[in-house]
Amino acid sequence: MQAVFTDEISAVHDRIAEQIGQTQYQVWFKQGTRLAITEDHFEVAAANPFICNWIQGHFSATISEAVNTVFGRSFPLRFQIDRKLTPQQKEKPIMEHTKPQRAMNALRRTPLQAKSLHTHGQQPLKLTLDTFVVGPKNQLAYNAAQSIVREEKSPFNPLFVHGGYGVGKTHLLQGVCNAVFDARPGCRWMYLSAEDFANQYVVALKTRKLDAFRNRLRSMDVLAIDDIHFLSNKTAMQEEFLHTFNTIDLAGKQVLLASDAHPKEISQLCDKLVNRFVSGMVVRMDAPDFETRRRICTQRAEGMKLELSQEVIDYIAGSISANVRELEGALIKLAAFASLCGQPITAAVAQQVLAEHIARKDPVVHNSEIVSTTAEFFGTTVSDVYSAKKDRTISLARSFAMYLNRRFTKMSYPEIGRAMGGKNHATVILACRKVEKLLKQNDTLKWKTDNGWRNAPAKDTLDELLEKIG
Repeated sequence: MQAVFTDEISAVHDRIAEQIGQTQYQVWFKQGTRLAITEDHFEVAAANPFICNWIQGHFSATISEAVNTVFGRSFPLRFQIDRKLTPQQKEKPIMEHTKPQRAMNALRRTPLQAKSLHTHGQQPLKLTLDTFVVGPKNQLAYNAAQSIVREEKSPFNPLFVHGGYGVGKTHLLQGVCNAVFDARPGCRWMYLSAEDFANQYVVALKTRKLDAFRNRLRSMDVLAIDDIHFLSNKTAMQEEFLHTFNTIDLAGKQVLLASDAHPKEISQLCDKLVNRFVSGMVVRMDAPDFETRRRICTQRAEGMKLELSQEVIDYIAGSISANVRELEGALIKLAAFASLCGQPITAAVAQQVLAEHIARKDPVVHNSEIVSTTAEFFGTTVSDVYSAKKDRTISLARSFAMYLNRRFTKMSYPEIGRAMGGKNHATVILACRKVEKLLKQNDTLKWKTDNGWRNAPAKDTLDELLEKIG
């Protein structure tokens, strides 16, 4: 009996190694990690909290897929610490902590019985408001989220938060869902990405189960959709979401949305959705300031059981300013070094370990920032820049926005075109060449402002724009 499970657990190992590569497999699974199957779950035991948290956060989906492939059914995963394991100890891939016959019976259960093992209603999400570090750049969004938690009927619907990558939008949405459920246990909530919404819609359409799909989403007390900009240029799905939103809103329930851009800056988003979104509360979240970054570093390091001096925390917070994800990436790298090498993290060690991480850090500028800054500079609106209007001022602002996107982002010409209101890539190329020619000749530019016409050399115009973008 043990031999059967030895082979199958080994097969799980092989599948994981195949999916993540031998290098990562050797670091995270071969050293100090044990896999075992019990009657009703699949156990992953690690030598210390750092390794356990890392595997849970980065490889849960891979493990689940491997288990499902090998055993032919899913098992809930359970992660735990086993101090007896060491990074050098090889795993014994046998079945532990359960009687073999009971485990075999569990494997022979019908699909319906198997499903009942891990269906316990809504499961808490990973991120909570308790771990959301509040600072000047996210205070308003946090206060709005708290009002939703306190009030069963919030004064605004939807709450639409937007900003660059890694500033805490997902954290806020998941935190609200968890907090609402804690405050009102009977509350029905759902958190999903716009891509999940789209995929479920397509499946429901193909399987002729649209009514079930609609009833499930529209019966929610709180519906949180992340990355709503994914619905850009998807007319049918936008229409479906509009009806879903209207149904939830009319029932007095709450919708939360997150995007990397303001509703008016999302290209090819229908006017009805834009109007519905801006009728609620639209809040921008920016990258945290230095003091907030220090508190984030302190909190995340404590969660990783990573001991860092204030000097090291100040070094990380001062060197990385773009977003929270880069801060967490630096801390994870230090935690991995400390765990695998067994060395304390001094200031000198931190500088050495993070040298490449910090050196490769590029200034993060997003299309939304470029367009909003350019529109404000030329005295027009974001919606006009995204439009097809040929007005002299609007056309000039649009050309500079496309040029700056090409210069400061990694987007291709077609990607810039899509982000700028669905323009053809040839339009973007022509706009960039136009600006390059204006700069090369330093031609005098002329555009209309509220105070009349303004004239300025092309190079001076670009310098002023660059200063405003920062």
